[in-house]
Parts: sequence; structure tokens; C-alpha cells
Amino acid sequence: MTMPEGLERVLPEIVGRDMFDALVIRTDFSDDGSWNAVVGELRRPWGPDGEFPARVQVVDAPAWSGTTADEVLAAVDEDEYLSVVFLADRHTMQSPTRALLALSTVWEDEGDLDPVYYQELIESPEPREFRAAPAAVHSVHVNVTLGNMGFAEFAAAASAEPDQVLRPV
Repeated sequence: MTMPEGLERVLPEIVGRDMFDALVIRTDFSDDGSWNAVVGELRRPWGPDGEFPARVQVVDAPAWSGTTADEVLAAVDEDEYLSVVFLADRHTMQSPTRALLALSTVWEDEGDLDPVYYQELIESPEPREFRAAPAAVHSVHVNVTLGNMGFAEFAAAASAEPDQVLRPV
């Protein structure tokens, strides 16, 4: 779905998210079966022995259909406790692994950086996205939120996989 030129999409506000809830937004409504499988996997306990309860806020509203990564990032910009958001997009619905798009909400606009001090970051910016299997969402969210690991570490682990998808360890 494309917006007519000059019009801006108004997305619904996301309310009630606890900072420890992973945020998953459905942007593709082409396959309810795949979506239900994703949600089922997201709601399973996680951790080495499944000792942690699944904490996830799922946004399943047609108003989000076809939104781009940039639109989603703009919509969640006000949530100061959100470090990563996950999108269930067309790729998710068509992928055998149902890999979600993980997006970092914390990134610097290169135009705002002083090249004297930040030349390396300007030349090699941090990754902004990677794919993650639904079973890996909780680990990514919790570790990035707590600062145990950085988004770039997870992105590097995903890029090392043959299919570029992060799976739980």
C-alpha cells in the first residue's frame, strides 16, 4: 500500500507496553497461518531450559499494513525505553524460518556527528537491522534493553549465519 504523494500515514499510538515486553508489529497481512505460527512461537517460554516467561506486545492492526521500517521507527520514536522493535513483514510470512526484521531504535544521524570525533562511526555506521527467528526475539530484546549486549553484536551473529537469520543459542 502506497500513500498518495503529499500525504503522511498516521499510525495508531502503541500504548501499555512494559519496557521488558518485546514489541512485534505485524506489517504484512497476506498469510494468517504464518502469522499465527509466529505469534505461537513468540508466546513460548524462552531461555536455555525455557525458564523465562515470554513477554511480548503484539501489534496486529491493519493500520500498520505495508508500513516501512522508517515509518515504524518514526512511530515508536517517543518510547525512550525501546531499543529494538521487530517487524513481521512480507519476508517473515514467506520465510520458512518466519524470520522477523529486528530494527534498532537507537541510531545517530550522521549529519549530527562531528567528523573530528566520530569519523570511524561516520565511515562505518552501526547496523540498523537484521533478521531473527521468533525464538530469538526475547533474548535480543532483553539483552539490548539491559545493555548486556549491543544490537551490533546480534547483527554480526545473524550475518555470520548462512541464511543471515539469528537463532537462539
